[in-house]
Amino acid sequence: MKKKISITILVIVVMIIAICVMGNMIGKSQENNNGQFRIVTTFYPIFIMTSNITQGAQNIELVNMADMNAGCLHDYTLSTTDMKKLEKADVIVQNGLGLENFMDKIWNTYSEIKVIDSSKNITSKIEENGEANNHIWTSLSNYIIQVEEIANRLSQINPENEEVYKRNKESYIKQLKELQERYQTELTNLKGKKAVCLNEAFSYLAKEVGLEIISIETNHEESSLSAEKMKELIEIMKKENIKSILVDKEDNLKSAQTLANETGAKIYELQSGLTGDGSNDSYLHIMKNNLMTLKEIL
Repeated sequence: MKKKISITILVIVVMIIAICVMGNMIGKSQENNNGQFRIVTTFYPIFIMTSNITQGAQNIELVNMADMNAGCLHDYTLSTTDMKKLEKADVIVQNGLGLENFMDKIWNTYSEIKVIDSSKNITSKIEENGEANNHIWTSLSNYIIQVEEIANRLSQINPENEEVYKRNKESYIKQLKELQERYQTELTNLKGKKAVCLNEAFSYLAKEVGLEIISIETNHEESSLSAEKMKELIEIMKKENIKSILVDKEDNLKSAQTLANETGAKIYELQSGLTGDGSNDSYLHIMKNNLMTLKEIL
């Protein structure tokens, strides 16, 4: 009898200890995450999409991994600070199409993090040199698809805020489509015109407005062209009477200025939306500026 009582007491003690340990682990987990659902975006354009979608959502912590002014992620190397941001993340939102070539490292370190690939439903991919151009967000049509994918996946992963995500998505897309209509109306006569583009980020934008471009991939740091490529491009521009050169506002203009001097073409500075002040309307703002710039070509 005494033996049975001892065994019962032992079982009860073990159960109490187990409950205490589990409670302590849960408490530490909640403490580590501050009770927040942590979303990490890979770089600025994706951050702006996600910021618009999550505005007003409860218990959300939105963090951008790369520095806001890091620019494009070509050849980007993850820093210790970047990896620290991912320690407590519940989900990471990426552009996709191979732009984030460091994702394998993230998966190997944090295999439990859910990943949202915003490019999942993009069908109009542009192939350049055998690879997909991954600067899809410069097209309003693609941008809208990315916003939809992020919002829909967040609703599945974090159903607590499903209604907020849906409402924000609809509101943001409404603004994007209104701007898209302006593009279609005000740039009708741009279709069929030719230009040289010294930044592959604008290939999708040019395609959307019907502008025929000779897209030249340059050095990302210097926006430079080799002497051979420069000579070849000058000959093409003169032969086809191309008088427009598209560059990113942040690019080094040395090559563009040389082309302009040799051909009498004009340089048009567009914005790729890779950097900004973090405000939710920053993409809308830069795309309105791009609309004004493209209208100058007419």
